Amino acid sequence: MLEEDEDFLESETQLTDDQKIEIAKWFLLNAPAGEIQYIAKDVRAILKDENIYKKAAEESFPSYNKSHLICLELPNRSGDVLITSFCEVDKDEYLDPRTAQVARVDHVKQVCKDVRPARDEELPSAFVEEYRSAMDAEIMKYVSETYPKGVCSVYCTKGKDVEEPGFDFELVVVISAARHSPQNFCNGSWRSIWNIEFKDEIQSVEVRGEMQVGAHYFEEGNVQLDAKHECKDTTLIQSPDDSAISLVNIIRHHETEYLASLQVFMLSLHHIQPLFLSCHLTVPPCPPSTFLLSLCYRVFCSKLLMDFLLADILLEIA
Repeated sequence: MLEEDEDFLESETQLTDDQKIEIAKWFLLNAPAGEIQYIAKDVRAILKDENIYKKAAEESFPSYNKSHLICLELPNRSGDVLITSFCEVDKDEYLDPRTAQVARVDHVKQVCKDVRPARDEELPSAFVEEYRSAMDAEIMKYVSETYPKGVCSVYCTKGKDVEEPGFDFELVVVISAARHSPQNFCNGSWRSIWNIEFKDEIQSVEVRGEMQVGAHYFEEGNVQLDAKHECKDTTLIQSPDDSAISLVNIIRHHETEYLASLQVFMLSLHHIQPLFLSCHLTVPPCPPSTFLLSLCYRVFCSKLLMDFLLADILLEIA
């Protein structure tokens, strides 16, 4: 009887290759921080079709890597490169402005394959570089003091050809910190992006920040946090060094404030610890072996998402 039911379900849920690719992409793109390779392994095993898996992976990994701001070591050990849309030169080439190198990456394997010197047109003018490098130096100090194993970079996204005062330009500061500890059933990440617009006409710098915290705990249960916060601020245009100090103080203030609010929220959860424990997932018997149900069982059941704060991971990141 069970075999008949499975045959019926399989006949009712036959999926086209395009549908399988879209389903696989959904699971890959929604993998928690640091876990996409584990999800990919399961998806690949379930698909049992290398062409479909390759198509899904090639479309998913670049978006995942950029949205999670992953950091890859340069092959010549001269530094690291952040994978982000702000430094994307080509679909698999990313600029590291600190070393003036462009890294060519394998998105699916998440490694740098080789590097080349950045071309002049890929770098900002000397005038803009003064502001960018000063900002980079100050943000590196801040990140080293605040985020264990944190990485950061500063990019010019608009007006990189500006040669003198009198014109607008924009810098973007990216900060990424992570704690990946799958052997302890937990992973977490901090990502923040700061758009900094220098507006010469009003001698003002407008700052827009977006902070995102992700955490996943999966020992005998599955709990995930995905929290975001946005903010704005302004300051005056000053010399490169003075502007960098002022802007990093703004970033420090807003990030410290947001982390404090998360910690307050964490403390408020102690009185509902029994509810937290009751959220642990009891895995049901394996459903019929159709592609869709099998994928849901082997991946989704192991990665159930619930908004909850994981204090131990958060405190490790910051």
